[in-house]
Amino acid sequence: MNRYIVLRVITSLMIPIILIYAFYVQFHGEYSPGGGFQAGIVFTAAFVIYTLLYGLESAQRAIPPEAAHALSAIGVLLFAAFGFASILLGGNFLEYKVLLPNDQAGETFGIIGIELGVGITVAAVGLTLFYSFAGRRGGE
Repeated sequence: MNRYIVLRVITSLMIPIILIYAFYVQFHGEYSPGGGFQAGIVFTAAFVIYTLLYGLESAQRAIPPEAAHALSAIGVLLFAAFGFASILLGGNFLEYKVLLPNDQAGETFGIIGIELGVGITVAAVGLTLFYSFAGRRGGE
């Protein structure tokens, strides 16, 4: 990619915009189409593009594979924590309205929380899968 200077410059400018869009989809998902899954995939796509530009080693320095594995588990635990918190507060699994005294605020808080868990998990698993396949050499 070193020979394609225009492509490198334009793509370098686009990666931050793609990441901002991923965060927008993540945190606007409870009001419009989108949410954790879509945001996680968009976030992973930004790192795939980063890897194509700067190489696998550079991408793994930015987000190490061990961090991606840990984030996968953290996202699932965050999702489960909101579900079990609902049960502990007297509601059903993922019944958000019991999370806060105001039903509407509880719904919003719960949706944002589980979508954040889904987004973290999808981004981390997508990145882990990409690292696994990108790190393979021919004939392995």
